[in-house]
Amino acid sequence: MTLSPATLQKIAEVIPHYPAEQARSATLPLLHLIQEDLGHIPDAAIEFVAAKLGIQPVNVYEVVTFYPMFRRQPIGRRHIKVCRTLSCALVGGYKTCAAFEAEFNTHRGEISPDGEVTVDFVECLASCGTAPVVLIDDTLHENVDCAKAKALSNQIKAEAATRK
Repeated sequence: MTLSPATLQKIAEVIPHYPAEQARSATLPLLHLIQEDLGHIPDAAIEFVAAKLGIQPVNVYEVVTFYPMFRRQPIGRRHIKVCRTLSCALVGGYKTCAAFEAEFNTHRGEISPDGEVTVDFVECLASCGTAPVVLIDDTLHENVDCAKAKALSNQIKAEAATRK
């Protein structure tokens, strides 16, 4: 595992903000920094955080596996998160998710063949009144039916084509 110098610097700055006798309190911020840098939390990152904080790796592993925002595997360049909770499911969230999967020739939790996206089902995105909702990277999209999913997919594909 190779972290950028900037990430290592941020880690060094974060740790002293927590009392030495409660170093494990820095686990969440360190994991966020590492995931921001690497895109996921590999086993080596768990070992690294544990060593930095003087705790057992299992204590870091518990945090990584408890919180759904931490990813254990790499994802595509873009992350499409479709809400699967009741409000979204009742108005077509499952169809919306299937539309994204079809558009990118992938399945939930997998990286599309072009490496561009990962489509995931997630718990509530807190916009039940505008269901179904989709979070693409950090942007919330509301009332996403299959037609809107196709339009959003086309936009992602066009942006990817301009980078090539």
